[in-house]
Amino acid sequence: MKSKHQIIVTIFKKALSVFFAIFLLQCTKEANSIKKEVASKDLVKHVNPMIGTSKMGHVFPGATAPFGMVQLSPQTNFEVMFTQGKYNPKTYEYCAGYQFKDTTIIGFAHTNFSGTGHSDLGDFLVMPTVGNLVLDPLKTKDGKKGFYSTFSHQTENAKAGYYKVALESYNIKAELTATERVGFHKYKFPKSSEAHILFDFVYNVYHHDNKNVWTFIRIENDSTITGYRQTKGWARTKKVFFAAKFSKPFKSYGHKKYDNTSYNGFYGRFNERENFPEMAGKNIRAYFNFDTNEGEEIKLKFALSSVSSSGAMKNLEEEISHWNFNKVKKETQQKWNNELSKIEVETIKETQKETFYTALYHTMLSPVLYEDVDGSYRGLDQNIHKSSGFTNYTIFSLWDTYRALHPLFNIIQRERNNDMIKSMLAHQAQSVHQMLPIWSHYANENWCMIGYHATSVIADAIVKNVGNFDKIKALNASVKTANVSYFDGLGDYIKYQYVPDDKSHSSVSKTLELAYDDWAIAQIAKSVNDTATVATFLKRSKYYKNVFNQKNGFMSPRLSNGKFRENFDPLDTHGQGFIEGNAWNYGLYVPHQLDTMIYMMGGKKRFSAFLDTLFTKKLEDKYIDKHEDITRDGIIGNYVHGNEPGHHIPYLYNWTGNNHKTQARVRMIMDTMYGTGVDGLCGNDDAGQMSAWYIFSSLGFYPVTPGSNKYALGSPLIKAATLHLENGKTLIIKAKNQSEENVYVAKLTINGKQVDRNYILHEEIMNGGTFEFLMSDTYE
Repeated sequence: MKSKHQIIVTIFKKALSVFFAIFLLQCTKEANSIKKEVASKDLVKHVNPMIGTSKMGHVFPGATAPFGMVQLSPQTNFEVMFTQGKYNPKTYEYCAGYQFKDTTIIGFAHTNFSGTGHSDLGDFLVMPTVGNLVLDPLKTKDGKKGFYSTFSHQTENAKAGYYKVALESYNIKAELTATERVGFHKYKFPKSSEAHILFDFVYNVYHHDNKNVWTFIRIENDSTITGYRQTKGWARTKKVFFAAKFSKPFKSYGHKKYDNTSYNGFYGRFNERENFPEMAGKNIRAYFNFDTNEGEEIKLKFALSSVSSSGAMKNLEEEISHWNFNKVKKETQQKWNNELSKIEVETIKETQKETFYTALYHTMLSPVLYEDVDGSYRGLDQNIHKSSGFTNYTIFSLWDTYRALHPLFNIIQRERNNDMIKSMLAHQAQSVHQMLPIWSHYANENWCMIGYHATSVIADAIVKNVGNFDKIKALNASVKTANVSYFDGLGDYIKYQYVPDDKSHSSVSKTLELAYDDWAIAQIAKSVNDTATVATFLKRSKYYKNVFNQKNGFMSPRLSNGKFRENFDPLDTHGQGFIEGNAWNYGLYVPHQLDTMIYMMGGKKRFSAFLDTLFTKKLEDKYIDKHEDITRDGIIGNYVHGNEPGHHIPYLYNWTGNNHKTQARVRMIMDTMYGTGVDGLCGNDDAGQMSAWYIFSSLGFYPVTPGSNKYALGSPLIKAATLHLENGKTLIIKAKNQSEENVYVAKLTINGKQVDRNYILHEEIMNGGTFEFLMSDTYE
């Protein structure tokens, strides 16, 4: 029998247990309430997908989920890639298929790039029409109107995850939303016995006569269609499969081939053009006919897969098993709110908030998910693989995105960036060249631009303790990539210790970028204590010194005989050893040894004066007229913000002791190069890099050297920001006395302690706490 004392102790323990249970339950409720509050914030309202580059037409105004494979967007016109056997420069205006200046829509395509300097995709164009059946988009053979519709921007409504427009020519209201793998269309028709929904599988972004390799379509039943298309463009062998379902059975269907078919087997015994359940050819436009009542809605679910039409069907059934359009729209916009809520900001002006969240939205349009719901995906070897321990991604515009986009992911998208690196390692394992991706999309290496910047992405993740990928495997992949002698001047780089200008174009740019990438490999090797590889690649990382010409003070093209090239113009952006830049700006690319570079160029005082001149010296039109990627909109003096090689330059004043000049320049660039109009970007966004620069700079720091744990300080534009980190911690950034005039940082404290340096550490970000900038209109 228990004593009185034991009974009291037992009651006390039970009461204490109940108290702690209630306390823990309340804490959980409060934590969930905080998470719910963060996730429920309507930040989508601050996103304007119309913000882009109106002159270059790289805006992506359509519907997509964050990092979604389906990017469903209006296509307003097109220009063929070649006319009379020559490249047509006007095709560049339609890199994303959309131009704000246009007044026509030719349909809605399911795959698009957002802000890349070259292009592809535009797969599976869908267009609703009424009246006489017309299958040509712009003009028929007899010169009559094609199936396009006029539209007005007044009826457009573009939000994250949603797009709406009135197709005036047909009195049809079109609405679009999407999940990660499925595009969801809703078309509100007038009363008609001649309503049509067209599948234009001839259409491509960057179309040329040999772009389409093969198209195959099956009519599974009176409302379900499957098939695939293979194209040959920027991606040399690209296959995309689909499965589509209408909410209403079609009454009839048919197609037209635009091929010169020399042999068709015994299919000639059929009337393939009408109500025949399979269609095959290079260039096909199909149509599906309906009777509609006034205001009747026909919905279409259109799923994609890189693997098979059955895979696309699984994606469709898994992601949208119903016909509730508004439910999908709401769920996708909540996904956007969840992602955008990772950084909550207060700004001086409401327009700055719109610019910020649109930029943050742009950083989440690519890379894109590239696997079916069961993990199956098409690999670089064109075989079908299944992801294990990661989610597979594609669209790696690495010459652009290693600079700031992937470093941003190492703060707010750490799990995704880990998966992206594993995707790169899978690419390397499937590569017959045994190389990491250079610029890859849709199971293809397209070899665009220079360097091997996957090494930078890997090094930056390692130094910032991101992910659980195999470091040894990553190092081996990097070393193999860095020794493929036939890759773009690499063999000569290894032999001569620079890229000779008489053996390779863009020789100086290649030397500078390769030297930095080699430094990144050394950082990977350090993480696994491979001292021999560290030594090898640190030596290679100094090869940039071999293209510095002491006589003219510039990084300059050098010949294989060791002499620097004569007749060199450091202002010219064409044929002078640089790609998309000149010696004045691209010549400053030594992010891993900036102190040494500044010493070579005359020391801190002289280099600071050089930067002053760079920002004020006029760059004449003749120096940039041969470049599509460099326009006057993105230029300040001779500094080109509209293109990536110079994005670190405003921060270089920090290495000269003139921190205030960095602060003034950065704020000026944010104010003048970014905005809320249709020309709100000063250059193409390059898969999020332009926008990532803005996000970092708005917060007050920037990763000048990816692969280092340091961020150079700038001048924050926000009044306050709250970063909800994946490790559960919260970072609060405050800018006291913030105003348009107060661009200088008088003091910075981290968790109440003053910081007397012009950089912050990655650990200080990830540990959470409070950064407090004291802003001023003067500097000491």
